[in-house]
Amino acid sequence: MGAMSARPNTEAAAQQAENTAPHRAGFACFVGRPNAGKSTLTNALVGQKVAITSNRPQTTRHTVRGIVHRDDAQLILVDTPGLHKPRTLLGERLNDVVRTTWAEVDVIGFCLPADQKLGPGDKFIVKELAGIKKTPKIAIITKTDLVESKALAEQLLAVSALADELGFEWAEIIPVSAVEAEQKAGRTASDKGGDGRGAGQVELLADLIAPLLPESPPLYPEGDLTDEPEMVMVAELIREAALEGVRDELPHSIAVVVEEMLPREDRPADKPLLDIHANVYIERPSQKGIIIGPKGKRLKDVGTKSRKHIEALLGTPVFLDLHVKVAKDWQRDPKQLRKLGF
Repeated sequence: MGAMSARPNTEAAAQQAENTAPHRAGFACFVGRPNAGKSTLTNALVGQKVAITSNRPQTTRHTVRGIVHRDDAQLILVDTPGLHKPRTLLGERLNDVVRTTWAEVDVIGFCLPADQKLGPGDKFIVKELAGIKKTPKIAIITKTDLVESKALAEQLLAVSALADELGFEWAEIIPVSAVEAEQKAGRTASDKGGDGRGAGQVELLADLIAPLLPESPPLYPEGDLTDEPEMVMVAELIREAALEGVRDELPHSIAVVVEEMLPREDRPADKPLLDIHANVYIERPSQKGIIIGPKGKRLKDVGTKSRKHIEALLGTPVFLDLHVKVAKDWQRDPKQLRKLGF
């Protein structure tokens, strides 16, 4: 009698094991050359726009965290700037941010675009990763929607061979297309046709990272998507809008500082308005005209575009007051860098 009761039926046991599986929580970061698809991947995993995405390399300057809430795990994504050979003081500080982040996370994802051959920049990063012994490393082949399967297979082999050469092993190697994931997010599971890459792969990436995290209760409240202060996120949204359509020499020359965000006084409770005053800084007076545009049209477009995103982020109507200012050679000046938040 006693012997019988000691053996619960296997289905119930499996159910029980599932219920007692430890919850995991921790930090993961994506690294890779500038423009390797790191921010887009963060946004796809979180399912909402948290990191700024731009088709210009080197646009992420702050460690933007996206938070992925799952039943079994909470994954906090730390989005670092792209590691690169620095040419300015700002560049050196960005590289320091990357290395500090690597030392503090639980999992590192190395992003490599499917449509570009493994270059010296990638090898430089993977060599640095090889020196970080204890942290599990995942190789993520991004932008798979841009290549045929043969080219993708070659890239997977190349990234595997590089780890062998440097004497370590990837915990996982996975191809993803964050773009396809965004497009497919609205469909049901049954009609995710195509080649099986894309949306499912971004989900699979989360599935692969979760078990590599330490056992821990959730570190952030349910519903939080990022721990970036709102003013920083607002500044990033303005900078993203300001970068669009600007000529090639400008991307690194733009910094945005939100001076204040104040609720407009004398407004009825059901019609609030938030006043946001922000300065767009550039390095040289000659760049002012590029940002402002003929008869102020460009700056107006930047305001309109960023205001929509800011209102969606904050959930309140916004009055945005933008001014363009010159901070001479701010990327090379420690005092200016501090003032602009670097």
